[in-house]
Amino acid sequence: MNRAFVLQELTEAHEALTRMIQEIRDTPDYDSGELFAEMPHLYHHLNTAWNARNVSQDEAQHVSDVTFKRWSAFPDDLPMFE
Repeated sequence: MNRAFVLQELTEAHEALTRMIQEIRDTPDYDSGELFAEMPHLYHHLNTAWNARNVSQDEAQHVSDVTFKRWSAFPDDLPMFE
């Protein structure tokens, strides 16, 4: 596992989630529109942490658009509460 890369992505997800939580607390009219805009960013980092967990540092630094989209996709190898 590329620990540094996973940690980087999870840190980004943590920061995004912390920001979202604070915005919801501070903004009385925060609604589904804002949530809709922010959730893809959060999922991108979580999904990338999982999907790219075994890439080399070189692969992590030189990412094509196709690979970026593949890493951002919801994992198909992560069972969810079956």
